[in-house]
Amino acid sequence: MSRVISAHAVSVDGYITGRDPGAGHGLGDGTMLFDWYFDGDTPSQVFDGFKLSGPSARVFDSLAARLGAVVAGRNTYEDSERFGGGGPHPGVRLIVLSHGALSEVGERQTLVTTGVEDAIAAAREAAGGKDVALMGGGVLAAALAAGLVDEVILHQVPVLLGGGRRFFQELPEHVSLRLLEAVPAPGVTHLRYEVVR
Repeated sequence: MSRVISAHAVSVDGYITGRDPGAGHGLGDGTMLFDWYFDGDTPSQVFDGFKLSGPSARVFDSLAARLGAVVAGRNTYEDSERFGGGGPHPGVRLIVLSHGALSEVGERQTLVTTGVEDAIAAAREAAGGKDVALMGGGVLAAALAAGLVDEVILHQVPVLLGGGRRFFQELPEHVSLRLLEAVPAPGVTHLRYEVVR
């Protein structure tokens, strides 16, 4: 069965955007959270245009190759300009989780308005046995609360942003994690945790 993972670039103080994110303004001002996608000399085997360091390319491409579908929350969807009608990952179906209707949904996108459980079920069906990725702090919090997350992967960037959209949101109870892997790389440390049930 496919695993449900969350993999996000995050600042040391826990932000996944800069200040003032939103539609037409992208992920906000001053974020350096994604510089490591382009600061290396190793081309990604999955994403055209990404040139990562050797250690980051191994981690990133290994994760990307596992994915068959992505679930994104509405804020992430809107902040990312609706992914141009596609998705954040080439060739992978995007499931958009929202409390209400959207003005438009692309051919490679599916809207789910009935909760995170249904969104993950739709993503698992679309993934064809591959893993499902979660995008956005709200989606992750809801999926953790429902007991549906297998791994949390943090691409921790050594910066204190001091503002923006926080990654970790309030949960009904604590969640224990077990560190599986820590990979230091230029401009980022990749931390892979398993959710302990």
